[in-house]
Amino acid sequence: MHSISRRTFVGAAAAGAASIALPLHAQNRPITLVVGSAPGGTTDLSARMLAEPLAKILNTSVVVDNRSGGNGNIAGQMVARAPGDGTTLLVQYSGYQSITPLLQPVQGFDPSRDLKPIGHLIDAPQVLVVRPGFPAKDFKEFIAYVKANPGKVNYASSGNGALQHVTTELLKDLTKTFMTHIPYRGTGPALTDLLAGTVDLTITTPPPLLPHIRSGKLKALMVTGKTRLPSLPDVPTATEMGVALVASSWFAVYGPSGMQPDLQNKLSAAVRQVVESADFRRRAEEQGATAIAMTPAELAALGTRERGTWERIIKVAQIKAD
Repeated sequence: MHSISRRTFVGAAAAGAASIALPLHAQNRPITLVVGSAPGGTTDLSARMLAEPLAKILNTSVVVDNRSGGNGNIAGQMVARAPGDGTTLLVQYSGYQSITPLLQPVQGFDPSRDLKPIGHLIDAPQVLVVRPGFPAKDFKEFIAYVKANPGKVNYASSGNGALQHVTTELLKDLTKTFMTHIPYRGTGPALTDLLAGTVDLTITTPPPLLPHIRSGKLKALMVTGKTRLPSLPDVPTATEMGVALVASSWFAVYGPSGMQPDLQNKLSAAVRQVVESADFRRRAEEQGATAIAMTPAELAALGTRERGTWERIIKVAQIKAD
């Protein structure tokens, strides 16, 4: 785990930019966007996509602070306990918001209770990809092959309890199939073995997969989103193929438990302004994701729904944390 944070400074606004004033005690102080993972992942990318335009709107400076460890609990507790003045916010990954509390609960801390929802950033559906030479040319053939070979097909994930893991278990539940789980310590090692043909498939978000799909090294069979990805227009959704699997990684902004509703709503409006901008939408699409704005109430409801879905699958599959 990373014990030393990495901080990236994003400059304040250019003169004349539209701004939303913060409370007097928070003005001219940098806003810290805390990220519960190391630099380079999609959570970190989401924070950096948000930082500069948010700085312009709020007429202040924004700092991205990576605090990895504890499956998001370190960053989450840090923000939950921070002053509620709008200067410390969390850019949160859905797995840490809805799955980690079910597998690694922390006494006295529950992100759904102790973090104030502010706004949704991006939604990144997952893609099912198979190794080179896997004997199925499409999703229907894949399901037929797995049913004909129960337990012989194995799938990689970035670890026990990861969204990749619980999503594939949900697929197994919906299709009444059986596949063997091979957990890895991260997406990188899992992809290395998948490309080498050591494992048969994985389901994960598009950014690390797109180069290998485009080069023909991996074959994409299905997307778990509600609609097809613009970056993979020929790959059908699971729903199109008759399987009601909709599962995405989403990334959103939360504030401390002590934040007052008026400030929560003010920051939500600023985040929405960023997310609805053409530049943010374009950058999200380039990563195989979709920019989606939400109110605090809509974001809270999303987290509640997802926790219920994953709680059922975790019990059915008897998933345990590492």
